[in-house]
Formats: sequence, structure tokens, C-alpha cells
Amino acid sequence: MKVSREQTVLNRERIVDVAARLFREKGYDGIGVADLMKSAGLTHGGFYGHFASKEDLMIEACQHALHKSLEGWRAKVASDPQRALPAIIENYLTTRHRDQPGGGCPAVAMGVDAARTSPGARPAFTQATQQQFALLQDLLPDGAPEARRQQAIATFAAMVGAMVLARSVDDEALSAEILDAVRAQLLPD
Repeated sequence: MKVSREQTVLNRERIVDVAARLFREKGYDGIGVADLMKSAGLTHGGFYGHFASKEDLMIEACQHALHKSLEGWRAKVASDPQRALPAIIENYLTTRHRDQPGGGCPAVAMGVDAARTSPGARPAFTQATQQQFALLQDLLPDGAPEARRQQAIATFAAMVGAMVLARSVDDEALSAEILDAVRAQLLPD
């Protein structure tokens, strides 16, 4: 049975969405094409009708996840520009974010895989990271543009690093302490 063009587009979008979640949850090497397609509700055989390789899917999944992440930040800015920076930081440095990598920050969950196993994804990470820096820079208070850019880079790097460490340790109290400490540094009273 032939699948309509519209259904083909919807299937591809579903594969990319599921892959973005599963690559963040399990890593690039932690999920195979067959299991990924099964999670998308499709057959393994249909994969190569959409993608030339798993790496091609990784590139598209990274782009998708990064775009969604930026959309979330932009929504916070649009809803309350004065409160956007604290809201972004507070939302990011939570145990909820830590415990839900499939919907979390792609830089934390996919960055190493993109650099190591999918160099084609690096341009997407570069573009999204530049956009995140610019967004944060615009939210920072007074100061020269160069100083605000440095602060934006340091802020995002601290957030990503804190989440990596919080997910890496097996001590719940230490994990929460890491998130709390970085949040306190980025959001002093």
C-alpha cells in the first residue's frame, strides 16, 4: 500500500521527534534504528526511505531539539521580558529537568554525541549556541556588549555544566546541591 505524501511528511516528523527524545534519553549509541522506528510506531524497513543513515537522523534530531529549546526560551522572553532571565535559569536548574533528559536541553544530552559521533550536527549546535548566547546577552542588565556577551557565555556554560554534573552523580543530595549552588551564583539576591 502506497503512503500519501502528507503521511510521509508526518511520519518523518514523528521519527525526528522521537529520535530527538530518545537520543537525549539514551545517547546516540544507546538506541538502534529498529527500536527507534518501533518507538515511532513505524517499521524498521521504512527508515531508509526517510534518511540515508542514522547520522543523518541525528543531525536532523539535533536541529529539531535545538529549535524547540530556543522556542521555549523565546516564549519566556515574550511572556515576561523583565523576568525572562531568572525564569530561564530557575527552570533549567531543576531536578525536574535533570530527571527528564528526553525533553531537556540538547546541549547537555546530545552535545557530546554530536561532537564525537555526528560531526555533521556541529553546525546546528554552533548556530543554536550563538542564538542562546545572544538571547541571554540581550536579557542581561547594563554593561558593554562585550562584557554582556562574556557573561552570557559564562551563564550558559555554568547551566550546562551544572546539569551534566547533576545527572552524572549517584547521590541525590549532591546532585541537588550542584543545581542549587549554580542557581545561587547565577541568581544572587
